[in-house]
Amino acid sequence: MEGSDTKIVTQQRLIGDLRQVIENAEDLLKNTGHYDHGLYHTARNKLAQALAVANEELERCEEAQLVRMLDATEQACRLHGDRTGEQKVLRAFH
Repeated sequence: MEGSDTKIVTQQRLIGDLRQVIENAEDLLKNTGHYDHGLYHTARNKLAQALAVANEELERCEEAQLVRMLDATEQACRLHGDRTGEQKVLRAFH
């Protein structure tokens, strides 16, 4: 089980790092908008494309993480015999 926990922590760290990179890239694009010529233009376009890909990947990772959390909660509810909505909600946040 420890390997699974380590994998989850690593994935959470990667998601956090990806969020930070995206935020920094968005700030960089916003703050360099007045540089729209030559090499700056090319670099900004490449960064904008990479940012779009990073946002798609972040969305995919967050959706996968949500699915894993929902599955784990559902399994825990079955294991503990939670039947009411209240029991299931409490289990989700336990």
